[in-house]
Amino acid sequence: MNERSRILLKSLIEKHISDGQPIGSRQLAKSSGLELSPASIRNIMADLEETGFIASPHASAGRIPTPRGYRFFVDSLLTVQPLDSIELHQIEDQFRPDSADRLITTASQLLSNLTQFAGVVKSPSRHSTSFRRIEFVSLSDKRILLIVVTPDGDVQNKVLEASRKFSDSELIEATNYLNQNYAGMSFDAIKSRIQTELKKLKENISQLMTLAISAGEENSFKAEEYIVSGEKNLLSVSDLSTNMDSLRTLFDMFDKKTGILQLLDTSDRAKGIQIYIGGESGLVPLDECSVVTAPYEVDGEVVGTVGVIGPTRMAYERVIPIVDITAKLLSGALSQP
Repeated sequence: MNERSRILLKSLIEKHISDGQPIGSRQLAKSSGLELSPASIRNIMADLEETGFIASPHASAGRIPTPRGYRFFVDSLLTVQPLDSIELHQIEDQFRPDSADRLITTASQLLSNLTQFAGVVKSPSRHSTSFRRIEFVSLSDKRILLIVVTPDGDVQNKVLEASRKFSDSELIEATNYLNQNYAGMSFDAIKSRIQTELKKLKENISQLMTLAISAGEENSFKAEEYIVSGEKNLLSVSDLSTNMDSLRTLFDMFDKKTGILQLLDTSDRAKGIQIYIGGESGLVPLDECSVVTAPYEVDGEVVGTVGVIGPTRMAYERVIPIVDITAKLLSGALSQP
């Protein structure tokens, strides 16, 4: 693509993103800054259409970008706009030290509020649950409530089915023993350490510890896999709201979660900002959408992804830095001791 074609394509896409309307040759003649006649511009537009970068929604209308045109624009023509200092400070103020789950919810809501699209955050990958404190509470003859306080302060519960009734004194003894000897360790680490110790422990402690480890191995305390905020914002996007069947399919995908998780898992393994335009996501409900994602870390290890889901006609130069800074701030907040 020669320089004139690049300038015209950039101008057409920027104006279409701003106005939402097909762009004609006379408009481009005014906005592109090129000293070209409308006829010359029409010839260049015809070439861009032939190569699949733009398309005409109606025979007599102007042109709009295709997914291929957006991809070229994002990869080669886009100038990302850094956030101004006031907006940056407002975002930073949202990420005060807090529990992981609340920080993830904050990040999702922030992405939605700043872009007016849907904000999504995949929860940190947890290979094994660890605990700061554990407690056993009797519920009935053989049912016991396992209470786990995680290292970040979240309280999570699991009902255990025991083979016999445990007295309150047995439950207290087991609680004290586990907290004194294993607090801060993951259930996987405890399991590998106590294979030989179980035989030496009192029967009640051994049985309760085995139940707790089994519950931890089942990942019973894993947080919600991802959080979406602002899905309703997409109802106000004219590019999407004209096709209600497509929107229903999209909202159904949010509910089922599987497809979104696959996409976010792919982003976890990538480095830096990833942009999926239309069909590039591989998910049919997102054929008319773009997804901008960035991985976030805890202590230098990638554990999840933040992202924005919106129409292909989005202000990429603004959305990209919002996703990027949110990922960095979330990384910093989660890595604080």
